[in-house]
Parts: sequence; structure tokens; C-alpha cells
Amino acid sequence: MKPRYTTLLGLIITLFLFSCTDDVEENVYDKYQADEFYSTPEGADVALAAVYANVVGNWGGLGYAGADNGWYDLNCMTADEQVIPHRNTGDWQLDFARLYKHEWLPSDLIVNNTWNWLYRAIFSANLAVEQLENAEAAQTKISEAKVLRAFFYYLLMDDYGNVPFYTENNITVEELPQASRQEVYDFVVAELEANVPNLSDTKGGEYYGRFNTWAGYALLAKIYLNAGVYTGTPQWQKCLDAIESMEAGGFSLHPGAANESSPNGYQYYELFGDQLPEDETILAMFATANIVSRNIYTIRSLSGPHAMELFGVSGWNGAIVPEDFYNGYDNADIRKAQFLVGEQPGGVTYVPEVGSLDNPGADPFAGVRNIKFYPATPLDGGGASNDFPIFRYADFMLMKAECLVRLNDAPAAKPLVDAIKQRAGLDALSNNPTLEDIYRERGFELNWEGHRRQDMIRFGTFLEPNDFRGQSDEYRKLFPIPTSAMDANPNLQQNPGY
Repeated sequence: MKPRYTTLLGLIITLFLFSCTDDVEENVYDKYQADEFYSTPEGADVALAAVYANVVGNWGGLGYAGADNGWYDLNCMTADEQVIPHRNTGDWQLDFARLYKHEWLPSDLIVNNTWNWLYRAIFSANLAVEQLENAEAAQTKISEAKVLRAFFYYLLMDDYGNVPFYTENNITVEELPQASRQEVYDFVVAELEANVPNLSDTKGGEYYGRFNTWAGYALLAKIYLNAGVYTGTPQWQKCLDAIESMEAGGFSLHPGAANESSPNGYQYYELFGDQLPEDETILAMFATANIVSRNIYTIRSLSGPHAMELFGVSGWNGAIVPEDFYNGYDNADIRKAQFLVGEQPGGVTYVPEVGSLDNPGADPFAGVRNIKFYPATPLDGGGASNDFPIFRYADFMLMKAECLVRLNDAPAAKPLVDAIKQRAGLDALSNNPTLEDIYRERGFELNWEGHRRQDMIRFGTFLEPNDFRGQSDEYRKLFPIPTSAMDANPNLQQNPGY
């Protein structure tokens, strides 16, 4: 069970519950004028909580991760690490198979949901910035709101390229101008460089799940890591500099040792459980099922009788790990413990081979299953209470190694890669790491955490054929602007190819 909610998390929960109730009247802040209210620490946290409430995942494609049909599925199932096949029993929509086969359309639900979520979040962030600036609130609070807004614009730029851009809400949808990816990149970088130094350097406590200085530098490093994709100009040294600024927060790898009381038998899997350990976690998404957010990923993967036998709730028999991805893991790798094949409790036998994703679809028990997010209580058939790691230190160690190799300093990268491998129970590299070594290690370490599509694009593998499709066209590196957005705003130009 999670400890007592901190102030901001409690506010997020309150706002989340209110957002699900149609007949709740607007709050009236009694004796306070708005500016006076938002200038107080409590009022500033209310403004920020309204923005953070957009991060947590829920039905209808809302949130960063946790539920389905949103950003997480769009960015994971277009890569090589997971997919939900249509079953030959008639189960599961075809949208997920289309993502994996790179056949998505501008009218698709998940493409539209992700777009709508991000613009809802940006509207909320713009409002918070306005409220806090008008109230002359503490600079650390204003900067936190601006960093959150930069985070959402980063996700938009990464997925859609040239996007509508606005920082004030006094404009109608049909008037929104479309900014180039370069312009959005420049804005996001400038906002982060100006505001991250103003953030709190507190770790944990009330800053669990919030952007502090270290999470801000982590975000800046992510953007610099992919600058070559966004602008055509790589920024490997700037990425290194941002990572080194983040490292001043004092992060380390969480132990990976065998432990019967830990999920999946290893301390490593505590990184994906209830409240995430602070040694490695830089930024987490908070979840408590049926209160705020949820984490569906194991329950969605396991079949009904198998999940019932393990957890007392029925699984959805959905997401699987493609056979080639699963086969890449060494049998000695403790990270392979997250995958289930063969005979299981509940009279279920999973087979790795999947013959079809859509026509006629996969057999009911075809596909490797994943229990990386071993369900934390409270849980039910709608999800569990695992928090989600948005940023964790192992990711940034491998990012640092990648930058060093790209800057021709592979010897300095070797200890970083070796530390990740050795925690997983594997031998150190026999030679200095190559980019291929780092790419493979990122897949092994970070699968199902929302990074793979971005990595595949950066390493040039995203368009390569697989067992279910041929070579993809170049334009598939971006998602289309949804049809509904194009219809609502005549200023928008569709991405090429769509």
C-alpha cells in the first residue's frame, strides 16, 4: 500500500474525482480573490495539481500511461516490443494490429485520443501559468507550470511534428497557428533552460511524481538526445551536459538481487511496483486503481483464467511480446523473468509463435505474456496500483553511453553499459560498446516503458520490415494530424504521406 498522500497528490486525487462527476459545481474560494489565492503556496499547488491531473492515465486515451487507447499504446505498439493481436475468436479491435503493421490512419481512435489528451493538458498548463503569473506566485511554482507545458509540447512534437502552438488560451481552435517542429523544439528548449534551474531540488515526499530540478534536466536531456531527429542537428554534448546536471541529484541503480518477497523474485522489479524506489526513479506517474489512474499492463496481457488464478481477477488476454523481441534476451538475464511462455496456472499454455495479427487473427493463447508491472494492490479487473516510471536512472546511463560513443569516447561508455548488464545477471562486455550494443541494451532494459519508438527512429530501425509487414515508408516516422483536428482548423497542413 502507498503511504499517506502528500499535499499535491491529494489535490490531484480530488481534481481527478471531480473531473469524473458531471454535476459538481465550480469551487468558489470564499474570501479570496483569485490572485490572492494563487499567490499562496496552497493556491499555487491547486493550480499545479490541475495540470498534473492530466499526466495520470485513465480511460478514453487520457494520460501518459496506465490505461489504454492513448499515448502509451501509440508509442509502444508501433515499435517492436508489444502488440495486441485481433484474436481469431473475435476478441480485440484491429487498431492495435494496425499500429504494429504501420497501417494507422488519420481517423484512427488512438491517434485522435493522443492528440486530444495533449491539447487538453496544454490548455490546463497555459491556465496555470496565467493564474500563477497574475498572482505573482513564487517563481518556483511558475517555473514548474512552464516545465510541465514544455513536457506536453515535447510529446506533441515527437509524435506529430508540425503542430498547433499557443501559450495563451484566449484563441479559438480554428485560429490556432501551426508551428514547425523546429519552432516547437526551440520553444521547449528555451523554456526548460530558463525554468529548470528555478525548480525545487527536493527529492521524494511532496515532490514524488513532480518535476523537480533533476526531472527537469532529465527532460532536457531527452530532448537533446533526439535533437537530430527533430531539427537535423544532433546535440550529443548538450545531452551529456544535461545528464550530468541531473546526476547531481544523486541517483543510482536499484539492486537487482534475487529476493523472494520482491515482484517476480528480484529486487529489480520493485522499480515497477507500488511506490517506486527513489534511488533510481527520477520522475514517476502516480496510480492507485479506482482512486486516481491505474496500471493495466499485466492484467491486459494475461488471459482470464490465468490472471484469476494468480490475482483473483480476470485478465484481458490482450498484449503480447513479439517472438523476435523475446528471443533476443539471454536465458541468464533476470529481465527475462517478466515474460511468460508455456504452461501456466489456470490451465493455460502460452506459445511464442503468432501466425496472424488481424486476418484471421491470433489463436487465443498465442504470444509471450509480460508481467513486468506485477500487479500492486488495490487491484481489480480494471487495473492495478503500480506507479509508472516516466524517467529512471538506468535510461539515462544508457543515454550517456550513447552520447559518449557518438562522440568517439566508447571507453568512457563501457562502465555504464556494463553496470546495466551486470545488474541483470550478465557478464560485462568483452570490448568497448558499439551503438548496436547500446541499442540492444536499451530494448532489454526499457521495454514496455514508452521509449522504444523514439529509440528505433533515432537508431534508424523503425521502418525495417518484420514478420507482419514489409519495409515502411519514411512518412511513418510521424503520426498524422487527426482528421477531426484538420476539419476544425483550416490553418493546418497534414503531414506528408497522409
